[in-house]
Order: sequence, then structure tokens, then C-alpha cells
Amino acid sequence: MSQRSPQRPRMRPPRAGAGAAAPTTGAALVAAAALLTAALPAASASARSAPAAPPHRLTVGGGETQPVFSRADAVTQTVNIETTADSDRDGVRDRVQLRIMRPKETDTAGLRVPTIMEPSPYWAGINDVPNHPVDIGDAQARALTTTQRNLAEMFPGYYDNYFLPRGYAVADLDSIGTGGSTGCPTSGDRSEQAGAKAAVDWLNGRARGWAPDGTPVKATWSTGNVGMIGQSYDGTLPNMAAASGVEGLKAIVPIAGISSWYDYYRAGGGVVAPGGYQGEDLDVLAKAVLTRKNPEVCQKVIDQIEATQDRETGDYGKVWAERDYVGQARNVHAAVMVVHGLNDWNVKLKNSVQWWNALKKAGVPRKLWLHQGNHSTPFRWRVEEWLRQTLHWFDRYLYGIRNGIDKEPRVDVQHADGTWETAKDWPVPGTRTVPVSLNAGPSGQPGTLGLRPGRPATQSFTDQGKTRTAEDLLANEGRADPNRLAYLTPALDRPVRIDGTPSMSLRASLDGRSPYLTALLVDYGTDSRPTGARVDTGQKVCYGQSVPGDEGCTTRQALAMQTAPYKIITRGWLDARNRHSFSRTDPITPGRTYAFRWDLQPTDYTVKAGHRLGVILLSTDYDYTLRYPAGTVVTTRTGVSRVDLPLARGGREALG
Repeated sequence: MSQRSPQRPRMRPPRAGAGAAAPTTGAALVAAAALLTAALPAASASARSAPAAPPHRLTVGGGETQPVFSRADAVTQTVNIETTADSDRDGVRDRVQLRIMRPKETDTAGLRVPTIMEPSPYWAGINDVPNHPVDIGDAQARALTTTQRNLAEMFPGYYDNYFLPRGYAVADLDSIGTGGSTGCPTSGDRSEQAGAKAAVDWLNGRARGWAPDGTPVKATWSTGNVGMIGQSYDGTLPNMAAASGVEGLKAIVPIAGISSWYDYYRAGGGVVAPGGYQGEDLDVLAKAVLTRKNPEVCQKVIDQIEATQDRETGDYGKVWAERDYVGQARNVHAAVMVVHGLNDWNVKLKNSVQWWNALKKAGVPRKLWLHQGNHSTPFRWRVEEWLRQTLHWFDRYLYGIRNGIDKEPRVDVQHADGTWETAKDWPVPGTRTVPVSLNAGPSGQPGTLGLRPGRPATQSFTDQGKTRTAEDLLANEGRADPNRLAYLTPALDRPVRIDGTPSMSLRASLDGRSPYLTALLVDYGTDSRPTGARVDTGQKVCYGQSVPGDEGCTTRQALAMQTAPYKIITRGWLDARNRHSFSRTDPITPGRTYAFRWDLQPTDYTVKAGHRLGVILLSTDYDYTLRYPAGTVVTTRTGVSRVDLPLARGGREALG
């Protein structure tokens, strides 16, 4: 595997694309828009104590803020903010570094503005760190080195060109233990949460901050209203901050963000890697982003993470509870626009879906985008609509503009053909869970999937996942394979949309070293499908004011397509020892039949007419699970085992 390559330090959001776009004159925009007055929100307590601000040029037209401020004349500042954490245990509170760019009128005319922030551990780059070995019981097992995270796929930077001219400050925050911050990175625990919260507190006058020369500094220019946006870890930190209940955080846009770190590095009670990063874990990531000065002070902290993360049983415990925000959704006061790729196997879709469901239960204002990309943002292939919705989201909740974004359909879903659908909720209304039986087929043939249970029978396979990938094992579905079991529908006479979280109910026994049960849901039928990757179209799109070296443009992308005989729709894993609870390991008696139940990852996928839907059962999943010695025999009971499919309207009839 290739090594991670450090990212170059960036003092503001990275620039996206190339090409020139002349700045729009403020006079023309002012003439076209009305002065914003009553729509402004009430100031925070700290802002209300400041002298009244003089008139300013903030304008609104068509229900949105207009670009009347000069990006070229913007002022910048750096602030080191005191947190409530002491993650490096030196007896001094950690500080996080915030770099801010704001309209010059915040200095010259008393203008007060809200802030759009991207918190990140990546601004100062990352380190090369070896992963943990995943081959169990192999004398020649070796530590795998990390593959390179494609940092070019991180959220493209357009905030300064686009949002600042519309009356926003934009800011980059170094999370604890990274870049200009102190403390130690701890992969999502309460210390990192405190770091993200502290930045909001400082913008509301509740935390202390200092300029680089040590001079105390306050955010006298801030309304106290804050939004956060970012992808991956940069999307996780907004979730963390919102879950803290911090006052002043009004809106967030987490893109492929984590809501529970257990569901990033574990699944079903077992050790399961994020896609593409076999052997990575909490400690590896902490070492990778440890870019603060004097990093050696964090050795004991990271050693403790490694000692407590438990790569043997994979059980849910205290270390994971400290990194689980789903149960804190009731604390969230910010409106949340959740964004995730349906082909993302790095941060798996469960992280966003369970967050979406918890926010719904808590009554939090929310939106959802599900797109056909992988670990990426739809900004570059749906530029205009992305900018419209995110601007209206921040305008509505940071400036109080009644633009109707909260009345629009909550959900945008992209289909495999690139088209988009809107809905009032997700799964789409009308979706129903349909039990589909796993039935034995004729000798030497795959089994069948049917609405009616077949005659009970037993079928077995022998695990060889340590050397055979899932893709290898699911091919040649029409023939028996001693290392997996396959169950297929007939060719469908109409499309079937799977919309939600499928689950397996399996009666089975295991005899051998591997404790894993893996289920794959597969679309069989040669077709051109999106891979999740993107390709440039060559079309330049200019979205914001240009300055020397930063032209405010990008190149529009399209989804990459691939013709193949099948596609894995989704997959899911269970450590059979955790059949009762993900928090407790119960030994398995070899050869004894148990009832197992586990979820697959959520999905929104349509199987076309003429294709067949398949369920493939494995033990070891080469690219995700730990790899035990080959030879475990898994024996299933068909006729009493099933897959529960969330099917949109008409789906059950299509399987009939």
C-alpha cells in the first residue's frame, strides 16, 4: 500500500478550480437588493453589551444575502482560544487556533457578522503512520502501512470567495493537538468536542482568546451566530460541537460526518475497518493528525487510546461511549443539513442515517442530501443547487432571513442515472419492510430469495476470506462455491427500490476460528453504474469574487460510470460472539445453531427490471474484517432464515 502524504498547510479554505471571474460591483448589487433591517436576528448577550453598530451595507435580494462586500479588502486575524480541556495533562487548559477572514467593514464601520467555520485536524497536514496487522494467527503477518488519503477530495474551499462577500466571516479551526493548537488529538472524545465548542464560545464572548503576540482579543465584530461546515473529520467536528449544546451554534452542514466512532472502526460487535484503510484505528488516526509543536508530550495519551480501544473483541465500551454523539442529539440546538454519499465506504452511511433519525426524534430542524458519490461532496457536480441551498440554510439560521428553505422538501436523493428526487422524509414515504426468505436451491445451484419460506434445509460453506475477496466470492453466482452461499431472485419484471436499512435474520452454526458473519446484497445484471468517483467535464463554473491567485472558479464534475456484471448494493457484518449485545462477548459452542440478527448498511438503490437481486453469505470480509485462519465452517438453515428489505411502493409485488 502507498503511504499517506502530508497535506500542505493552508491558512484558509483550499481554493477550488481555476479561471478568472471579475468581482461584481457592490453598487450594482445594492441597487438590486433591499437593505436588510428587521430580518436581522437578535444579537447575543455579549454583542448586546457593545455600542450600537452604525448603518452598514448588508443587503438581501430574492431571499438571500447579496455579495456586496469585497473579498480583496477582507481583514484577517488569528486567535488562540482557551478551552475547558487539558488533554495533554500538563495542568494548563488546551488552546485551539482559529484563523478568521472577515469584511473590512467589521473594522471600519462597526459591522457585526456571523461566522461560517470549518473545524479540522488536517490544516497542517498529516503524518505517515503504520496500521495494525489484521491477519490473525499468521506467523508472517506484518503491520500494514496506511494508504494515502486523497486529500484533494476534501471539501473544496469556496467560503471566502462566496460567503464573505455576502456578509459572513469565514474561519478555519485547528482541532486540539493539530496545527497551531495545543493539547493532544484523541479521535473524537470529549476533549476534541470541547475544542470545537470553545471556538463558538469565544465568538459569543464566553471564552478567552489571545492574538499570536499574547494580547487578549475579543470578537467585538461577531453577532455570536455561528455555522459549521466540512467533510469527513471536518464534518464530524460540527456534529460534536452541536451535540455539546453550545449556545450560538445555529446551523451545521456535516458532509460524510461521523456520529459514532464505533460505527467507523467497528460493526456488529467486531473490528471492521473503514473502506480502504484496513488496520486503521483510533490510535493510528490520532498519530496521523498529531501536528502540534512538541508532539512527544502526547505519547502517553495515545498509548492509552491504543490500550483501551480493544482490537480483539470489538465490544462497545467506555472508549466508544465517549465518542458517541447519537445519544446527545437531544442537546442539539443547531439546524442540521446532513450530506452523505451512497457509495461511501470510508465513513459508512449508517453514521448519517442514525444521526438523521436521532435528530428527527429530538425535533431538530434538518435536511438530508444523499448523492451517488463516494467519500466526497456534491458541490462540484451540482454547483448551483448546492450553493443555493447551503446559502439559504446559513442565511435562514444565522441571519434569520425567511427564505423558505425550512419549508422546502427535506430530502434530496440522487439516483444512479444522475437525476435528483426530492421527498419530505427518508426513507421515502410508503417504504415498507418486507421479509424475504433464503431458500435452498437444487443441488449444485444457488439458493433462491422468495416471499414464501421454502422447505427447511441445511447448507454449509468453508471460510476462505483470508485469501479471497468478497468480489471474488460473489462472482459466478450461477454456480455453487464451497466458500460462500448465494441466494437469488428470478429476473425482475419491474424495478425494485431498496430504501433504508436491510437486516439479516439467520439460523446458523460456526465451527472454527473466525467469529464473523458477513452478508452482501448484490445487484446482478450487466449495466453501467456510478462508481462513486468523479470526472471533470471541462466546464468552468465561477461562483465567487476573484483575487490574485484565487479566481473563485471550479471545474464542473460528473459521476464516473463503469459497466460491470454486478454491483454490491450494501453489506453488513456481525461478530457471532456479540449475538446478544455489541457490548458483551459470549462464546460460541462449535456446531451449535444460534439465531443471529444484524443490520446491513443503509442504502437507497434501485434494481432494474431484468436484473436479479442476490444475498451472498460469507464469514471473513477481506477488505473490512480481521482475517482469521481459513477453515471455519458455517452451516445455515434455509427456509427459516431471511433478509428483511425496506422496499418502496411496488417492491413487494415485484418480488412476488
